[in-house]
Amino acid sequence: MINVRKAAVIGCGFVGASIAFSLMQRGLYSELVLIDANQDKAQGEAMDLSHGLPYAASMRIYAGTYDDVADCAMVILTAGANQKPGETRLDLIGKNVAILKSIIPQLTSRNFQGILLVVANPVDVLTHAARQLSGLPAHRVIGSGTVLDTARLKYLLGQELGVDSRNVHAAVIGEHGDSELAVWSSANISSVDLDQFCRLRGIGDRQALLERVYHEVRDSAYEIIQRKGATYYGIAMAVARIAECIVKNEHAMLPVSVSLSGQYGLEGLCLSIPAIVGQEGVETILEIPLDPREREALLASARQLKQVIRSVGL
Repeated sequence: MINVRKAAVIGCGFVGASIAFSLMQRGLYSELVLIDANQDKAQGEAMDLSHGLPYAASMRIYAGTYDDVADCAMVILTAGANQKPGETRLDLIGKNVAILKSIIPQLTSRNFQGILLVVANPVDVLTHAARQLSGLPAHRVIGSGTVLDTARLKYLLGQELGVDSRNVHAAVIGEHGDSELAVWSSANISSVDLDQFCRLRGIGDRQALLERVYHEVRDSAYEIIQRKGATYYGIAMAVARIAECIVKNEHAMLPVSVSLSGQYGLEGLCLSIPAIVGQEGVETILEIPLDPREREALLASARQLKQVIRSVGL
């Protein structure tokens, strides 16, 4: 029987530990299991987090084993090689597919019936691999997708326009990586069309602004990795947001990585696409309006990911 207030984080590196910290602060779960190939690392992180519980929500955080995942409502998979300076997310594919192949049987052999949230990169390819290897229903295998990229877009656009980023409504879709695209055609600032808002703010060369923001969003991970070695706070908050939508059954729209079955004319891969997310996982994959250039960019992103999928025999 599933415990709806229990989750596990597999992989206790910078990303996994930051996700655990973010989940603890939100108080979404009453039980959080940390699993890592290095048991001492998992125990150390669990101890460190637990010492802050008197100032947070009532819950239990502990280092566990795969036997502890059987009744988890969600397993968050962060285990994998880190992206190094100068390395793309797709460069990680061989290493991380191999790691995934060692982890998924550990879940299926315990008859895991919850939602699997893949965070390790390249997230779209690994979400597809997790779906293929696990045999879990498509709606219960989700990737963190471009939820973080979308947050970066909202933040940077808000900075440029001098407006609260929470008033910016726009999305990044496609690959969580170099071929991702910003959907400008439907972007708005609290219902005011983006073009119109730029005019209201006295911005003349709108296209140059949007190009600059897009490139900053796309390349921000590289810059952060170059400066501090890894990215982890932003993705931790993005994952906590996805978890919140599921725990609270929000039916929220998020650009998560999902298994496509004909949407946008695509199938046989996972791609980051706006979807309605609730307690059962992905409820509906949305075919949002795209202008011709955006649609072609999405199809080009899909073609690139399909080549990668074929190259690793998935």
